[in-house]
Amino acid sequence: MSDDAKQSLKYAKEHLERVQNAWDNPTDWSDLSIYGFYCLEAAVKAAILHYGLPTTRRHYRKAEIAKQIADQYNLPDISDLLIKLNAARKATAYGDVDFPEELDAQDTATKIEEYVDAVYRLIEGGASKNVD
Repeated sequence: MSDDAKQSLKYAKEHLERVQNAWDNPTDWSDLSIYGFYCLEAAVKAAILHYGLPTTRRHYRKAEIAKQIADQYNLPDISDLLIKLNAARKATAYGDVDFPEELDAQDTATKIEEYVDAVYRLIEGGASKNVD
């Protein structure tokens, strides 16, 4: 695996810690949406680099590529979650869009963790819990 993929996975795991601390009662939607979004984008980037696909900085393209990776390589499809988290991030950070009402804190945090685990198993093998 490339060092760049490992670095992206490391960022994803760092962001995941913030997600795990933000979802519980009371939910910190600012941290959950922002770091959840960053976490998924970093995990998608790690998978992109692992598969040798072209990288992008555009948020909507990462969601499209996440869908492509899910379809072609059997990773969980988090493309819709990426779009919702981006909207939630904008709602909590700027207030210029409505917060997606269908987001559930625990479900969102669980899906994020499951995706990071799947990318970790893809790249490193084994379970990702408590791994530096």
